[in-house]
Amino acid sequence: MILEFFANEGRYRTAKELLSYMEPHYDGISFDTIYRNLHLFNELGILESTELDGEKHYQIRCANHHHHHFICRKCGATKRIQICPMDMIDDDLSGYMIEGHKFEVYGLCPACQAA
Repeated sequence: MILEFFANEGRYRTAKELLSYMEPHYDGISFDTIYRNLHLFNELGILESTELDGEKHYQIRCANHHHHHFICRKCGATKRIQICPMDMIDDDLSGYMIEGHKFEVYGLCPACQAA
């Protein structure tokens, strides 16, 4: 049901939003249960996470190929960014072993700007 929630949303959502979705179906469900499952799905690579305003947000991992995101701070909608900034800084890191990176741009999507 947790994965169904994220699959249907198609954007970043919080543990609190997931808890509100689950409460009518699971009497007494706790934040601990929600956080344990979110952490597990994130560790398994099923969900990906980001931090917005000091709070973790999650979404279904959206692809098996490398890309980055614009993330709306208001609604959590994402837009794929097709270029990778690492392509421009590889020469600056000559001799360094890069093990990973994450590039996210934050702001308001067109719908939230209009609202």
